[in-house]
Amino acid sequence: MSEQPRNWDRELADIDKVIAKGSVPPAGGSAPSPAGRGSGLPMGAPVSRRSVAVTWFWLLLAVALAAALPLWPYQRSCGLQLMFFMGAAGVTALVGVLAALASWASRRGFAHVVSLGVILWSAVIGLREVLPRVGYAKAARTWACEAPPTPAPQGPAQQEPVPQQGPAPQRTAAAE
Repeated sequence: MSEQPRNWDRELADIDKVIAKGSVPPAGGSAPSPAGRGSGLPMGAPVSRRSVAVTWFWLLLAVALAAALPLWPYQRSCGLQLMFFMGAAGVTALVGVLAALASWASRRGFAHVVSLGVILWSAVIGLREVLPRVGYAKAARTWACEAPPTPAPQGPAQQEPVPQQGPAPQRTAAAE
């Protein structure tokens, strides 16, 4: 163990220089790489107009779908109509996720917060229909509609007699 003591002031100054330049540290240096940088755009890089337009397209579509969910024009009590409504809530959540991803990539904070709100709203609307059907709420509902009761088959003694019609009255020339 005959190593020389390290000169920490010199090494820290080298690290500060590398950080200030924003470049790769020299091969012999031990500067840490900046944490938190993903594979996205470097800090301060301009965002293309196309990515901003795509972000606002997805966001406006998500907001329109989220606003339309409470105005659903059909019943959603059971059956196929309920499945269509749940599908619409799922599509709204999916479009909200696409808007969130696009807004994150194009660094639009307001758009990202609104898209997260759309995702939350569609989840609340969907859970409002799901929770009573899985036994969580007090009022229990069913997924499938109950079939209307069919009339019981009647035996021969219970059938009503069909009125018999006799021959049609004949018209005579004198009656006219």
